[in-house]
Parts: sequence; structure tokens; C-alpha cells
Amino acid sequence: MARRPPPLSPSAVLPFLLLQILLPACLLVARGEPNRGAPRLTPIDLDLYHSSARLMEEIKALVHRHPDKLTMNNFRSGNRGYRAELAVVTYCRNVREINDKSKFRILLSFGQHGRELITSEVALRILSILTEEQFLPNVDSVSLNSFLDKLIIKVVPMENVNGRRLVEAGDLCERRNGRGVDLNRNWSVDWGKKEKDYDPYEENPGTGPFSEPESQIMRKLATSFNPHIWANVHSGMEALFMPYDHKNTTPLGLPSTRMTLLLKELNVLHCQNRCMIGSGGGSVGYLAHGTATDYMYDIARVPMAFTFEIYGDGAASPKDCFKMFNPTDISTYNRVLSDWSAAFFTIFKHGPRYLDEIHLKDSRPSSWESMDEYLEGYLMDRSSRYGKKMEVLDFGMQEIRTYFRLFLLSFVLLMFMFCSRISKSKLSRPVVPSVPV
Repeated sequence: MARRPPPLSPSAVLPFLLLQILLPACLLVARGEPNRGAPRLTPIDLDLYHSSARLMEEIKALVHRHPDKLTMNNFRSGNRGYRAELAVVTYCRNVREINDKSKFRILLSFGQHGRELITSEVALRILSILTEEQFLPNVDSVSLNSFLDKLIIKVVPMENVNGRRLVEAGDLCERRNGRGVDLNRNWSVDWGKKEKDYDPYEENPGTGPFSEPESQIMRKLATSFNPHIWANVHSGMEALFMPYDHKNTTPLGLPSTRMTLLLKELNVLHCQNRCMIGSGGGSVGYLAHGTATDYMYDIARVPMAFTFEIYGDGAASPKDCFKMFNPTDISTYNRVLSDWSAAFFTIFKHGPRYLDEIHLKDSRPSSWESMDEYLEGYLMDRSSRYGKKMEVLDFGMQEIRTYFRLFLLSFVLLMFMFCSRISKSKLSRPVVPSVPV
């Protein structure tokens, strides 16, 4: 049996107690662990926000209750062991007319970055209003339905499901997908270029354009649906952006003018002139390469392509990501949902009017097909809205360059192997003397 230590004398008790108190504090400082002066990180408020699973369940239930207006499809894709699934909700006031070629088409994506929970809440609110389970204040339902009759609206409520799950597991600053790629840097327009302040945690573009299943699904969706308006919805600030993100300019011509006029109207009506307007690259303070909106405008030829930033707390600590990107009190939460759902219905109402002067020729296929069927014949059959054949290089210069480089590399390797074989055969050939011995 081990011997017990002798009892401490009264004079040694006080130093011993001080040591017990101070030693842990010293260890905390030595390890660099946060002290009481460090900013407190705001957790996800589940009284305000849906979990990802609960939000998708509510949307499924909404579709189930309104089969005459809503349909829902799930699309799956995978790459090198990583898989993703996206739900796409389609609104048409009469689902029997969902393939009507005369309809005006709008594609909306929410939740592309995992930490931006508020964007998916707006998606749910929009779908609730479209099904008349909730209502916009001071808007007559008869007037609302009169312009909704002319539309088909596709909503992706949560583009980055895998990244959202990481956020819900405690990584509140995660914006990338489930394997660390920023989905809004994974598109082909100016892909892979890195600015001086490049941060791989924030902007990892992936191993190549469309390396990520989520981006592949969204590209197929955009190609098959062929929208007139695209909006990619984010949070972090208040802004109404149009192309371009990868350079400090806006496009030239009438479509750009019409986009600007629509954004100005939205800013007055729903943003109280708080929102920044202009190109993403010229307004946000940094250039972004490989973004979805630049692809939609330049390659998919969507006439009006936008990126919306619907909320941001500039006073929050950069480490307090939930607070920085999402409202944390109920009044602000409700204001954001009300203002931005109303903004989208302004787009639904006035978007077709802003495109009237552009005189685009329709580039839809002769009949509506599944995404995979359409893509198989895409390079053969597609023509642009401007009446010209859309060549392969217009569709994806970045992809073509990649395949061409691989072809050249393969050709060089084959030539090297061929020359090596010839050289070896010459060396191994027996030498025949010119004069017989």
C-alpha cells in the first residue's frame, strides 16, 4: 500500500490554494486558449431558423398540399466518392401547363454557401406565398395571380446541403461544400484565377470547372430550363449585383441597361436605398472568379442574371459568422423575410416588362425534354436567343481548353514512347559487317 503524503501545515495552505487557482489560468494563456475577453460566438437560434432537414420537410409538405401548383424533383450527382443531392421545386399555376413554351421562366438558387441560413428561409417564404398559405401585405390576390399565370418559377431552396450540415454540426463559418470547395468559384468563366488576398478556406475553386456535383446539377438545370431571369441569393451584406464578378465592369448594351433599371426599382421599393448596386467585381471590393452569375450571363445566355445579398451585420466579429450572415432577433428576421419575398414578387411582376425591349429570339428546344436527354443533343441542336448557332467554344471554352491540353500531353507521351521504341529496336538490331569474314 502506498504511503499517504503528510498533512500540509497551516502556513503552507494559502500558497497551495493560490497555486491551484493560478496554475490553470497560466496554462490557458500559455496554450493561447480564449479568455473571458474573447468575443462570444452566436449559436444557431433554432427558435427562429429551421434545421436543414426540417426546412426540406416543410417544403415537401407544401408541395404535397398543393400538387396543382408545385412539383418537386431531386437530382443526384457524384464525383470521386463525393455525392450531392439537390431538390428543385417548380411553380406553375396550372401544372398541366408546365411545359408551355410561352411561359416566362425564372430560376432562383438559395443556400449556395452553407453558413447563409437566412437565404433558405426566404426560399420557404416565397413558396408559401406562391401557394397562398402566406400573403404579401397590400397586394391583391387577383392582381398577383394575373401575372403569375404567365410564369414558370424553379426554386432551389438549398443548393449546398452538405455544407449546411457542417454548419449545423458546429462549423458556423463554413461556406464551402462537403469536401471544401466554394461552389460559387467552381463555374467555368475565368475559373481558377486567384487574387493576391486569395484564401483557400473561403474561395477554393476545386480541381477544375464543374468538378463538384452541386455545380454539375445546377449547370444541367440551367441548360434544360433555359431561364429568362436568374438570381443567386446570398447574405453577408445588402447589395443588388449584376455581371460581372470577375472584372470591374458591367456588360454593354440594352440588356445591361434593363438590368440596372430593375435593380434600381428594387432598391427603392424594398431596400430603402440601402443596397449597393452595380457589378459584383466593381462594387464588393474584390474580384471573384468562376461564379455562377457570370456563367449564366456569358455562357448560358440568361438575359438578366443577378446576385442578391440580402442581409449582413457589419458590426459583428468576423469570427461570429452566424451573427454576421444571419439576423439574430425576430424583428430583423421578419423584416428580411418580408422585404425580400416582396422584392422577388416585384421581379415576377415586372421582369417580363423589362425584357420587352430586348427582342430576344427564343432558343428553347422544339420540345421540352429531360435534362440528360437535352444535354445529349445540346451541342448539335441548340441555337442562341440571338438567332445564331451556339458553337461548342461558346458553351464551354474552359472545358475545351482542358481537353485540348490533355490531348497534347497524350500526343507528346505517345510520340516519346514511339521514338523510344524505334531507338531501342535500332540498338538491338545485329550489326552485319560490310566485308564477309
